[in-house]
Amino acid sequence: MSITVLNNPLLRHMLNQVRRADLSADKLRLFVESLTIMALPYLFEDELRVSRYIKTPLEEGLFEFLEEESYRFVCILRAGLPMLWGALKVMPQAKAGFLAIKRDDETLTSKLHYSRLPDLENRNVILLDPMLATGGTLLVAIDELKKAHPRKIKSLHLVASHQGLERVKSQHPDVELYVISVDRELNSKGYILPGVGDMGDRLFSGGL
Repeated sequence: MSITVLNNPLLRHMLNQVRRADLSADKLRLFVESLTIMALPYLFEDELRVSRYIKTPLEEGLFEFLEEESYRFVCILRAGLPMLWGALKVMPQAKAGFLAIKRDDETLTSKLHYSRLPDLENRNVILLDPMLATGGTLLVAIDELKKAHPRKIKSLHLVASHQGLERVKSQHPDVELYVISVDRELNSKGYILPGVGDMGDRLFSGGL
């Protein structure tokens, strides 16, 4: 499994805006959506392209395109929703799927509560979730996706922990992980430090 840290100064600048506790929910959603749009090109650098003839305003030519229809964006509810909005702006012909996975605050174990996925067989899947903390949520998501036999799975995160990355790597070495920042550590409640807090609550409920 490859772990790619997107060490780009502009991505880091915007991520550090997201970390701010005083950032309003509306601005936070906008930043997360924009970060996703900016990070996605890194995930597509090695993807296959097809050549098509099109007409420009001045002439006809042969140009390279990605096959949007072969991609599936799957977000982890709720926190992944603004990431999905950004992804679909970039590739509007791709299909979207949704997974609701809740982590128990005491045991830190994750359980799947809802799955609504398009056809994934032999498709390229990109998972979207701002945080990769203990890795439990991502492991549940990957297990659910693999039941549908996708061609490839990539996963995009804004922040991750070393522990979570290593845990996922050990169980799913074929999945490619992309993160903007690998933060210092996890606290006793499984939150990433310094992290971004509980992104789902911050985005939609005004909480931590």
